[in-house]
Amino acid sequence: MNVEFPSDSFSRWAPWSKPMHTEALFRDQPYLEQAEALVLHINDHGGIVLNRTVFYATSGGQPGDTGMLLRADGSPVPIATTVTGESKDHIIHVPSAGSELPEIGETVTAAIDWGRRYRLMRMHTACHLLSVICPFPITGAAVDEADSRVDFDLPDSGWTKEEVSQRLSELVEADHPVFTRWISEEELDANPLLVKSKNVRPPKGAGRIRLVCIGENASVDSQPCGGTHVATTAEVGKIHIGKIEKKGRENRRFRIRFGPLPAN
Repeated sequence: MNVEFPSDSFSRWAPWSKPMHTEALFRDQPYLEQAEALVLHINDHGGIVLNRTVFYATSGGQPGDTGMLLRADGSPVPIATTVTGESKDHIIHVPSAGSELPEIGETVTAAIDWGRRYRLMRMHTACHLLSVICPFPITGAAVDEADSRVDFDLPDSGWTKEEVSQRLSELVEADHPVFTRWISEEELDANPLLVKSKNVRPPKGAGRIRLVCIGENASVDSQPCGGTHVATTAEVGKIHIGKIEKKGRENRRFRIRFGPLPAN
């Protein structure tokens, strides 16, 4: 789900960062909780750049990972969030205020807050499922641990939270596989309906686009997305629509929450 949003309060960490490439392990290994890495650079604001990382950087509505960098002596460097610098491959780990920083060239163990990440993976996957049920242009989205949202260009939904919750549950319980594949930028241009965002296109220049697919042979859904997701829809667990809000003449916001739909 490729949707851009206003930068968060940590955006100031990126502009002064030295451009460096970080191997984003989370793209192909979203269940990897930790990995050894080398400290390549520390910018003027204390932002830490590693040669490889399991930390997802804020993008596409999904917040950056939190966790810690463990130094060789066992001392932790708490990471408050993770952001991108000048490209999606320039990943900056933002330490908590007052943290003692590692040295450039030091080897650390990058370890995410796995419980938080897994909740975000489940929620992000649920957002994709919602876009299947509501096949309308997406005008915004935000993934959160407990209350996520997807905004649709939809004058009058005609939907009820009960109906959408039921259809979400059916997709979850069907236990569809969730996987990624890559296509060329030319293939995306030839299949514009893969992009569900109304006003934002996936970034180009790398020569290829990452698709997140659901169902055997992507029979349920396929759309560009750089986020992290669970391996099967069943892992999403109990999910429901908390409310459907009117946000303008042609905009409806669907709020997704964990757990069964509460009884009225």
